[in-house]
Amino acid sequence: MICELAEYERSLHEVRASTAQLEEALFGASPAVFSHVVEAPEGGGRLAGFSLWFLNYSTWLGVHGVYLEDLFVRPEYRKLGAGRALMKAIARVCVERGYGRFEWSVLDWNTPAIDFYRSLGASGMDEWTVHRVTGDDLVTLARED
Repeated sequence: MICELAEYERSLHEVRASTAQLEEALFGASPAVFSHVVEAPEGGGRLAGFSLWFLNYSTWLGVHGVYLEDLFVRPEYRKLGAGRALMKAIARVCVERGYGRFEWSVLDWNTPAIDFYRSLGASGMDEWTVHRVTGDDLVTLARED
């Protein structure tokens, strides 16, 4: 489903993660990321969707929060409650553990997702922009004296 999500987001060419990497991150000795899945209504082990998230920390609140890296529901299962179930599951984790924030990024062209998130009570953080250093630029930055 990661590749399905990347294809939907027009970024399939950027996927590099291997099954082994994902297994280690999710199920290794010290899991760093967490996931929820929703089974398709017809059962049989087919998944309708998944979420992948990890902890962050707010110095202003003084507590952890959750950053949702990925939320994906297969097209044929959208508008059936799978996405809402995934979001509710993470929200419950936040409330049960006393986390202060639940946040994520969404592509500005993805109007269906933006509308869905707003229906959950989410608000856009329009004053913030995402910045990223990757690849050769990351290596160069790390090697600076």
